[in-house]
Amino acid sequence: MQTLIETTQDGLEVHVPIDMSLDELSTSLLRGPRERALDEGIAALSDADLLAIVLGTGLTGCPVVQLSYALIARFGGLEGLSRLGARAIAEHPGVGMVKALRVAAALEAGKRAVVSALRPKLELITSAAVAEWFTSRIGWRDQEELWSLSIDGRNGMRSARRIAQGGLHGVHLTARDVLTAGLQDAASAIILVHNHPSGDPMPSTQDLEMTHRVALAGRAIGMPLIDHVIVSSTGRYSSMLDLGMLPSS
Repeated sequence: MQTLIETTQDGLEVHVPIDMSLDELSTSLLRGPRERALDEGIAALSDADLLAIVLGTGLTGCPVVQLSYALIARFGGLEGLSRLGARAIAEHPGVGMVKALRVAAALEAGKRAVVSALRPKLELITSAAVAEWFTSRIGWRDQEELWSLSIDGRNGMRSARRIAQGGLHGVHLTARDVLTAGLQDAASAIILVHNHPSGDPMPSTQDLEMTHRVALAGRAIGMPLIDHVIVSSTGRYSSMLDLGMLPSS
């Protein structure tokens, strides 16, 4: 998106999209997002208008709608903003930590709503359904998270628990650490899921080694590991079951 750099009365540089229409700009500036939301419904608002409502106020020489457009232009829309933490958003001129926390909280709430809406799709477990559910939750994160899904006797998800976060292979997870959640849930089987921040969902050598340890330990106690799904920010995923990478029985 091409932008025009403008300077506010406070000397702050603001990036404003130059490809938005005059109608869109004038509508947002002359008739505030809150008024439009009340008259037309929240769904009628543009991304920038929604963000403006979350921000609440602008700054001297820069109306809140203009600040909102600047954030969207700089960070690649709501999707780009959703990948950032509050501290990164707060670095934008005129935002500050309070506004940044509002934005980060609103975006996180949206992600959780999507996850809740997808939950019924996991009543019957498939690698594609698991990947879809977790891509929206952890695919975009910039550090790895390892989750365990407890599967019941009807192949439905009983629970999903995060069991590790950060550099997973530096945490020295044991098979017991991974299987504990499933044991607590009296699961018939488990599925592991984690994300690759690199965007490449193919299993690494370390992924395979850890998966094999867990699979063998799970088989020994009658709680088999039936898949290990890896998701990414690109929407691509891999399933060790589909790839034939799980230990043979």
